[in-house]
Order: sequence, then structure tokens, then C-alpha cells
Amino acid sequence: MKPSIRNTASVVPSAVVVVSAQELPIKQVSLFSSGVAHYVRDGQIDGNATVELPFKTDQINDILKSMVLQDLGGGQIRPVVYAPKDPIEKALRSFGIDLTGRPTLGALLDQIRGVPVELVAVGASVPTPGVILGVEKQRTLVDQHVIEDDVLNVACENGIRAYKLRELARIALADPKLNDELNKALAVLAGAHDADKKPVLLEFAGQGKRPVRVSYILEAPIWKTSYRLVLDDDKPFLQGWATVDNTTDDDWNNVQLTLVSGRPISFIQDLYEPLYLDRPEVRPELYASLRPRRYAGAVEDKLPAPPPPSATPAAGRRAQQSSRASRVNIKITPHMRMIAPQLSMEMVGSLDTAAPAAAEAGEMFAYPIDTPVTLPRQKSAMLPIVNQAVGGERFSIYDPTVHPKHPLNGLRLDNTTGLHLMQGPITVFEAGTYAGDAQLPDVTQGEKRLISYSLDLKREVEMIVQPAPEVLTSVRIAKGTLIATRKFGESRTYNVKNKDEAARSVLIEQPFRSDWKLLEPAEPFERTPQVYRFRVEAKPRATTALQVREERTDDQHVALGNTGLDGIHFFIQAKVVSPKVRQALEQVVRLRTELDETRRQKAELEARIQEIHQDQGRIRENVKTIREGSEMYDRYIKKLDAQETELDQARAKAADFTERETKQRQTLDEYLLTVTVE
Repeated sequence: MKPSIRNTASVVPSAVVVVSAQELPIKQVSLFSSGVAHYVRDGQIDGNATVELPFKTDQINDILKSMVLQDLGGGQIRPVVYAPKDPIEKALRSFGIDLTGRPTLGALLDQIRGVPVELVAVGASVPTPGVILGVEKQRTLVDQHVIEDDVLNVACENGIRAYKLRELARIALADPKLNDELNKALAVLAGAHDADKKPVLLEFAGQGKRPVRVSYILEAPIWKTSYRLVLDDDKPFLQGWATVDNTTDDDWNNVQLTLVSGRPISFIQDLYEPLYLDRPEVRPELYASLRPRRYAGAVEDKLPAPPPPSATPAAGRRAQQSSRASRVNIKITPHMRMIAPQLSMEMVGSLDTAAPAAAEAGEMFAYPIDTPVTLPRQKSAMLPIVNQAVGGERFSIYDPTVHPKHPLNGLRLDNTTGLHLMQGPITVFEAGTYAGDAQLPDVTQGEKRLISYSLDLKREVEMIVQPAPEVLTSVRIAKGTLIATRKFGESRTYNVKNKDEAARSVLIEQPFRSDWKLLEPAEPFERTPQVYRFRVEAKPRATTALQVREERTDDQHVALGNTGLDGIHFFIQAKVVSPKVRQALEQVVRLRTELDETRRQKAELEARIQEIHQDQGRIRENVKTIREGSEMYDRYIKKLDAQETELDQARAKAADFTERETKQRQTLDEYLLTVTVE
């Protein structure tokens, strides 16, 4: 009996009601500073319904990746239907008439040979029926010019006739099916040029009226923040605005808007265009010849043992979820529940976050807009997000790299808003007028940050830098290496002149150097990874001085076996050298002196040997020109004999010096490797 196969996904509910996008309006929008937006549509349907939502072609990938459908009345979610984006060439080849490659009329007719057609010639009114035999090229000489025509050969009732295509007014396909194939291929070509919206059909199956929800992520412009800071005698007043853009084709009517700062990972993946894999071509065995094969040797004698029975797939999944949950550090706030109401705690526990990147980007913070927002499509708006007094203390901030003479007017802003302040420009107003602009970085709740907005011409700062002399503090020896510790110092004096009638707190910024130690003052007002900040209370009409002293220690490593003896004598005479270190250095000097003396004597002896060799060469050349038995000849022979005796003695002494040098070098090396004193 042939089995029965039923595809439940293709079952279409009866009495389907088509619901437009206006009946499922946007109710919630969450804009992220990472360039995406989360849209939530809420509405009511009755019975079996299909909701048609139009989207731009370049938005379909985001829809397929992120759309969530919820039938909140107990109904069922049916398949989401949309027009696939098949490659145009593959779609065109599937029709009875192939329109790929921009075919000419002659090529198009040639590929449908055997098809009945009706032809109407130019100037004729009665069609001629026939069957296409093919298309050929025909050349004709006209006025000394060769003209090439496409000629259509057609089998008619009274024989085969040839028609030049340029002489035909109309060609009609007599086969309705083939004509329908041509129309479908033309429709595909037209659709390929259509850059308008594509409908996405959402099907819900159920009974009665009930609420449904559709949410998805789409690309959106990032929202931007700007601030206004009013400085008066009372607490500073901060007003923050968010600039949002509705670039969608839907009006936002009474939308619950939430602005989220943070950098969730977001990407685009092509899910819209069908993917096809290349398949290998297999020839039947009957036509395939056998070929020799090569077999690789076994890596192991037996296969690995299977996992124990306890390691079931379900247990593995639970262990994996437990491991993931242990790495998750997500703070769920009421705002985040509003952003993603379908996100349950169980789902949060199973999330796997990119810890290093998320930690650097910071947590996500939400700015819920209390009043529903109405914003027409393709419009922008500024929305208030902060409107309250904040903590702060005024300072003049001096940094010689910004201005060598004058500090900047600034404020140490205390974020008492209870919100995470996203970075943005600040326009500062003071005494009822514009005072300058500042740039605010990301400021977390309770954090204090400096901002500066103008040049302070009422205060002047003079910086005097005085390096301290280098001081040798200690000397020690470790396995033949002398380690000399030196101390370097630097003093900076800041003379702050206040020309105003009012006192002023001035913050002095000085570069922080990790290898330098702060001596005075004992502690800075505050320190950043780049600078120290020192506080100076500048009195009215007076000059106040601040001295900052730092020191740095540096170790110099000297190889005692190779350095000059003058350098070793310098450390022997230093006052900071301990008796043990001095005694060890003196022993090194003694061993080095003995070794150097042996090398000197050996060098002198080798020079004498070389001198004798040169003199013997001169004598032998002279002997060749003198008569044998003469007085001069005998004199040269006696001298050569004496030199040979001296050479034998010198070579013996040189061997002794070489042996002595080897022993002295060995004694020095052994001493250096074993001596460690402080």
C-alpha cells in the first residue's frame, strides 16, 4: 500500500480574512545607538486572518532574521509567505522560453522550433498560419552594401515559406501554454527591476477576536543626544535632548518610544535569496572505468569508545546551558522588559554573550519617553530625556599642552540624574548668556566628569620644571652582573596668579608616568590613566604656589667580566657600596688584572716570534746571493741558528702563557658565576 504523506505546513485555513498593515499599527519602538530599531505592532484579528505587511527589498533579510509572531488569544501561527528572491537567470531558465542573455528576436524564435505561429506581413491584414522550422542568416548586396537579415522559415499548408523578420508586422504564438510561459518570464524580468516594497504575509489561525503581536528588528538611524547646561548661583541645571528620525514608511501615532544606549552585536545575513549547492555529477557504472585507489594507513588500531550512557543529548544541552548561564551577567530592568516583553528569565539564562566586547561597550541603558510620541513618516524630532538640577563644582583647569598660560573654565559635573548620560555636545550658559561649548563623554550614574567650555582670562599659571641631580643609591652583584640603582628626580612649581576679586579652585593637570613616584603632595586630588590632578585654592588678587616632586629609580646592569677596570674602580670608591660588594669588586679587579697581565706578556711574546720570522726571511734571501764558506755566509748561518733556539724557547713560553690564560679565565668565570652580594 502506498504511504500517504500530508504536508501540514501547506494547509490553508478556510475563510481567511486579509488584514491590512493599518489594522496592526506600530505601538512600541526601541531605538538603539548601534543603528537598529526594535518595532512592536499590536492589533486585533477575528478568526483566521492574514496580515499583509509591506517591506522594502533590502529589509527582508532583517525581517527573516528577527521577526517574532505571537497570537496572544490562543491561536496558531501559520507559515510566513513571501516572494523568494531567486537568481534571475535561474528563474528565467525554468520557463519554456529562455530570456536569459538578452536574446534577439531571431534567437528567440529559433529556440521554439516546431511551435505553431500566426504571421502578419507588413501591409497585410490576414494572418498566415504555420510552424516554425528555424531562423537563418541571409546576406543581400544593396547599392554596394551587404545587408544581413534574419530569415524565419515557416512550414505552411502550401509549402515552406521564408520571411524576413523586418518585413513582418506581427508574430503571434498559437500555443496558449507557451504564450503563458512567455508572459510569466516577462513578469519575472519586470519584477527584477521593481525596487518597491515586497509583501510579507503573516497567517494566524484561530477563533474569535483576539490580540496578536508582531515584532522585528530593522536598520535605523542612530539617535543622538545633546545637552544644555545652565550655570547660576544655585545648582547647575542640565537639560538633555534626543534627536530621533522616523525613516520608515509608517506614521508613529501614540507610540511608546524607548531610547537605548549600548552596542548590541548586530549583523546582516542574506536569508532572502535562495542558495543552491553545486552537486557532483555521477556517471553510471556501466560507462565508468575502474581506476586504482590509494588507501591511507590507520591512525589508531581501534575507534574511540562511545560516550558513557549518562552523556545523553539532553544532559549535554543542560550542561551547555548551565555553562552559558554561568558566564552571563545581564541586568534586566523594567525598561528592558518593556523593550522585549517576550524575553523570559529562562531565555536570558540561556543567552551566550560576547564577554570581552560587551564589557568594553558597557551595559545597555534605556531612556523611556513617558508621553506617547506621534511622529509622521520621514520626519525627525527632538525629545527631552533629562530636565533637572545636577551636582557640580566649578574649577579652572590648567593643562600646559592646551594653553601654556591660561587655564580653562570648567565644571566637575556630578551625574545625579539617576540615568546613564550618553555622550554628546553641551552648550553652556552662564549669567544668562552663552558661555561656550563642551563635549560630554558617556557618564554612568553617580560618576563625576570634568568639562571645560572657555578660556579663563582671569587666572594665569607659570610652570617651572627643575630636574634633580642623579644619585647612586645602591650597588649589588648577582652572578657576575653589577646592578647599580640610581635615583632621578624632578620638581615642577606651578605659580597660580588670580587677578579676580573672588577666590577660585584651580585644577592642575600633570602627566602621570607609571615609572615615577609622587613624593609631594602625598596624594593628588584625583588621578586618571593619563594625568594627575592637583587642587590649588587661588586667593583673590594673589599668587599661590604649588610644588610637585617626583622621583624615579633605574637599574644599570654591568657585566663585570667585560667592562673596563676604570668603571669597576668607580663603584669601588662609591660611598653607598657595602664592604662585601667592595671586597667582591676588588677580587674581580685582582683576577682581571692577573688575566690582563698574562694576556699582555703573551702578546709581547707573540710579537717577538713574528719579528724573528720576518728577520729569518730577510736572512735567507741574503744567503742566496753570498758565496758559501765566506765570512758573511758563516755569520748569517750562526744568526739563523741562534734565532731557531730563541724561537723554540718562545714557543714553549707561549704555550705556558696560553695554559695560564685559560686557567685564569676559568677562575674568573667561576668566581663571577658564584658571587652574589649586596
